[in-house]
Amino acid sequence: MAFVNWLKRHLVVFAGLFTLGFLLLPNVIVTVFSFNKPKGRFNYEWQEFSTAAWRDPCGVADLCGSLSLSLQIALWATLGATLLGAMIAFALVRYRFRARGAINSLIFLPMAMPEVVMAASLLTLFLNMGVQLGFWTILIAHIMFCLSFVVTAVKARVMSMDPKLEEAARDLYAGPLQTFVRVTLPIAAPGIAAGALLAFALSFDDFIITNFNAGSTVTFPMFVWGSAQRGTPVQINVIGTAMFVIAVLFVLAAMAIGSRRKRQKA
Repeated sequence: MAFVNWLKRHLVVFAGLFTLGFLLLPNVIVTVFSFNKPKGRFNYEWQEFSTAAWRDPCGVADLCGSLSLSLQIALWATLGATLLGAMIAFALVRYRFRARGAINSLIFLPMAMPEVVMAASLLTLFLNMGVQLGFWTILIAHIMFCLSFVVTAVKARVMSMDPKLEEAARDLYAGPLQTFVRVTLPIAAPGIAAGALLAFALSFDDFIITNFNAGSTVTFPMFVWGSAQRGTPVQINVIGTAMFVIAVLFVLAAMAIGSRRKRQKA
């Protein structure tokens, strides 16, 4: 009976750990198979332990080139979507103007619309304008796709801000720029950072919109998809594992910095 009561008290914890483990299971499999030495072209069955792929992650032709291209597009798309999204979010929250409600509704369309619809629409637009498909069309498409997510994240943060803090800064003779830099921006920074991280992840991972608007340009997701037709090199698992570890370290570092600041304030 005591065990049953203890189990009931910790049921939520066990359910959370089980869900987390289930979500991380694919990452564990990718990591394990990054040390595999397959006998054939496909890295789907465990054969032999080897670190050869880790010693030569760029051993497959065009793999690191496509990875570098995806990182460039993701960084520029994150920068563009974050700047535009933050300004749009502030405008929608702080100002009243015509069609404000319609714009608020339109912001959610890219999030609710199937990616294939947006991809086909953008492709039609670029073809009608006579734009050559490649790096710039992918970048424009990614900025448009990520913009809604950034606006939503920043808007939620700006709506929760206390306007009295900015009023207090103005009462202390702070100018508009000084108030924004020292009061508004630090408070909105977590929302902006969340939107930027989300935009980077969406841009780097996107395949459907990229595939429609890439032309002959090959990004990392497209390289992985193409390799899956001919054979999956172990280096793909190496890159995936490295990206996962970097993301985890980034999150842990952010959590450590946040907890340190809380201790300093206390």
